[in-house]
Amino acid sequence: MSATQPPAGAASSHEGDAAQRPKDAPPHASTRQSESGGPCLQAAGGLYRGMTREAIDAAYNNSAAVLNSAVLMAEFDERSQKLRSAYPHYLDLRYGPAPRNRIDYFPASRPGPLLVFIHGGYWQARAKENFSFLANGPLDHGLHVAMVGYTLAPERSLDGILGELRAALAWLGQHASRWGTDPQRIVLSGWSAGAHLATLLMDAPGVLGALAISGIYDLEPIRLSYLNEKLCLCPPDVRRLSPIHRPASKRELVLACGGDELPEWQRQSEAYAAVRAGLPGTLLRVPDRNHFTILEELASPDGILTQHACRLAGL
Repeated sequence: MSATQPPAGAASSHEGDAAQRPKDAPPHASTRQSESGGPCLQAAGGLYRGMTREAIDAAYNNSAAVLNSAVLMAEFDERSQKLRSAYPHYLDLRYGPAPRNRIDYFPASRPGPLLVFIHGGYWQARAKENFSFLANGPLDHGLHVAMVGYTLAPERSLDGILGELRAALAWLGQHASRWGTDPQRIVLSGWSAGAHLATLLMDAPGVLGALAISGIYDLEPIRLSYLNEKLCLCPPDVRRLSPIHRPASKRELVLACGGDELPEWQRQSEAYAAVRAGLPGTLLRVPDRNHFTILEELASPDGILTQHACRLAGL
């Protein structure tokens, strides 16, 4: 996934100073510190499901797989700017001390539940401003929308990002009612890395359920890929932060993926749905949609993802 410029005053997503490489590290290993404290050695030849490092990198590189992804993201930005211009009153609401600890709140025309959306970008790129256009579909049905920003890796670990998002949900619980929503009727949603984060927050107060779009639920291939240079995940981090390895929430979860997505992305949703068998939820494969165009199903008032978001909210 290609990075976009952060909003003015936002924290940079550039990589920090590299840690000193131990003498016995593999030639192409990452040596950043993991959340658990030790050096995170990541050999370039690590295997996952029989794949080489090069195959794993390709299997999770959506920007390369979708040849017009840069054009699509530019269009998303343009549409997002238009929506923000139409709803300028509650932008960049501060929920914490970090530069990206901001929320854009888009109120519906009548009182109703709240959709909280977490943006993607492999936890290390993009910003809430890139996805404002998605609010168009939910707003048409009376579903208020909050787009949450968070500090990117490597400046924040995944644990740190989750901590910020919990603070954002708590802030909305305290303040969002003034804009006509019910903070006890929250639907969480997220795309790509944001879907991973949303599934880990499903048991937060006020959350009815979640709509996870094209998400990653097993972090092991991420640990073994080029993406780990900034994340520095080690095996204990993978076990602790992968939804597929954690106790599953009993709240309803819609797992959506595009029928034209890379096979590994579709498999991730299928595998997590299998783990959640017997719990409330749906595995939704959207035909003829890739990792980027699937978002049109939330941006449109008639989109299948908008329909599921409204149903989860009780609309």
